Amino acid sequence: MIPIRTEHLVNVALRYADLGYPVFPCAPGGKVPITPHGFKDATTDAVQIEAWWEKTPDANIGVPTAGLLVVDVDDVDNPWPADPILAEEMTCAPMSLTPRGGRHHVFRQPDGKVWKNTAGRIAPKVDTRADGGYIVVPPSVVDGKMYQWAETFELDVAPEMLPEPPAWLVSQLDGAGDLFTRGSTGDAGDGQFPPTVAQGSPKGPDPPPDGNLIPSGTRNATLARLAGTMRRVGMTQDEIFAALAQANEDRCRPPLSMREVEKIAASICRYEPDQVAVAVVEDHWVQDQQPEPSTDGNAPALPDPGPLPEELLRVPGFVSEVMDHCLAVAPYPNVVMAFCGALALQAVLAGRKVRDPGDNRTNLYLLGLAHSSAGKDLPRKVNTEILHAIGLSSQVGGRFASGEGVQDALFMEPSMLFQTDEIDGMLQSINKSKDARHESIMNTLLTMYSSANSVFPMRRKAGKDAPGTINQPHLVIFGTAIPNHYYEALSERMLTNGFFARMIILECGKRSPGQEPSIRKLPARVLEVAKWWADFRPGTGNLQNWHPVPRVVLHTDEAKRILIETRLEAEEEYDRAESARDAVGTTVWGRVSEHARKLALLYAVSENHEQPEIGRAAAEWAKRFVIHQTRRMLFMAQAYVADNPFHAECLKFLQKLREAPGQELPHSILLKRMKIGSKDFLSLVDTLEQSGDIMIRKQSTSGRAGRFYRLADLSVLD
Repeated sequence: MIPIRTEHLVNVALRYADLGYPVFPCAPGGKVPITPHGFKDATTDAVQIEAWWEKTPDANIGVPTAGLLVVDVDDVDNPWPADPILAEEMTCAPMSLTPRGGRHHVFRQPDGKVWKNTAGRIAPKVDTRADGGYIVVPPSVVDGKMYQWAETFELDVAPEMLPEPPAWLVSQLDGAGDLFTRGSTGDAGDGQFPPTVAQGSPKGPDPPPDGNLIPSGTRNATLARLAGTMRRVGMTQDEIFAALAQANEDRCRPPLSMREVEKIAASICRYEPDQVAVAVVEDHWVQDQQPEPSTDGNAPALPDPGPLPEELLRVPGFVSEVMDHCLAVAPYPNVVMAFCGALALQAVLAGRKVRDPGDNRTNLYLLGLAHSSAGKDLPRKVNTEILHAIGLSSQVGGRFASGEGVQDALFMEPSMLFQTDEIDGMLQSINKSKDARHESIMNTLLTMYSSANSVFPMRRKAGKDAPGTINQPHLVIFGTAIPNHYYEALSERMLTNGFFARMIILECGKRSPGQEPSIRKLPARVLEVAKWWADFRPGTGNLQNWHPVPRVVLHTDEAKRILIETRLEAEEEYDRAESARDAVGTTVWGRVSEHARKLALLYAVSENHEQPEIGRAAAEWAKRFVIHQTRRMLFMAQAYVADNPFHAECLKFLQKLREAPGQELPHSILLKRMKIGSKDFLSLVDTLEQSGDIMIRKQSTSGRAGRFYRLADLSVLD
């Protein structure tokens, strides 16, 4: 694969040449060749390439398209090709995203074809570049915006290994009349031919003589069509790849490489299955007639793993150094809050600057739960002080005014740390609000979390110019809340829409003993490392016009093995939750692998910011941290989040017992703590006893019979 993370464009140009693509320099920030004979001077000679870029280091990279077919689709909203089946077949080729929101699909010309350039003849705003043309390739920058290869669609093979265009596209091109030197069959007209049949050929191309072989020129398109059929009925990528590999071996002449077949399967699986087709094939109607899984109290409750062990609240290097300072000056040292604050600071400093081989970034949503006056405020102040000292105070935000406000802040500063004490209040407002303001905040937070490794298009406002985009928006949240308020603000919808799963939630427990506060300067080492991050700018452009290409932090083999184990363990838990129709469980376990990889990356850059590597210690820590924290989150959600008001009172009843010594309370005390009428209280007791959640013990005291309630050995909180 050709990386685009290099410090100098010449290195990327040399990599294209190594693959067999001649290159030439174009004007910095533009597309015009700067060699005497334009693209005709293109070469794969390393000496000449180095000489060109030594003279003009920021020159863009041009590649001639002789022997290639590049389909240039302009405009981010261009629906071509509108047919989803045809769109699937285009995904077998490398694809770059252009600065104006378009895309370039890169194919090789089939044997015997000598195509020329076209403009708008296939479809409006769809051009082609072939013999006699050239394209500008990533990571070139035009009008201040960068060309980028789409994720998993990088140009990583030699020209002769590129896929040929789909058969329907070949038919269109061969029917384009005087636009081509060969293969023309008549006047191209407006270029609007039927999408799968060449003009003048109503039956389309003849099939192979035996009706089974797939000849060269149709292999990629045919396999993509087969994959699309399988994907629509819900088959997985592994299942599709296995089927395509067999079809490729049995029917393609000559067979494609396994790498090419794997890319086709991966490309098609970017599309979601057709749920109606899945339901028909899997006979969901019959399945729906089966009885629901039992929820009558016989299923085991989720065990409580307890709060996160304190040894997991340490990361070597920068994070621990910031924590140590915070704990030293705090009136009430709070290890959990100090850890959350320091990790959030490292996460924002590394934003848009590092990534792992899977393109995971360091954007996190952290939430520390603590009661009032337990030390929630000091870590926020320390972070603000450090960022101000290194000139990054503009990257600190406070409350969320609106979804658009968050977008506007990231448009001005694409890497932002929002420190807020209003998470629980925001959730309560979303649950109760009758306007869309708080809902827009939630939607923006959900979207931004998943956009850190892509380009986020901002919403167009009425009467305004084009809204622009945010290149790799990096939002880090360090939120605090009171435990009971937070969990009571959650709802079933909140648990399953992805917000809860994106959060890393840590509980502080009891307030620590106080100490005499002191005034200390920020440690020199902390400021030195923070300033290093502020000055570290991998990518292209200058300070005012930086286009980040984050450095890739590699795994050791041992770390990779541990992270794969983490993913497999999470997948097993996901399958269990799916079998139990547990929507919350599937939502939360579905994020575990991603969380582990983000945290392992943060461990690595905290430990060694200049030469980071994700090693065994980082992976093991991340695995232990995420698995424990996930189980605790699910247990707490089960204990607090109710389906209805009566269920909420049941959960409250059980929580009171859970917090009591020996998990038992006498009738009179529990009645007072519940603060409800005796009739409602007895209804709760009757329900919970029948469901097996509690046991009632009778005891005579001073001649009077007393009732005691305690948790059953296995309590169900659904």
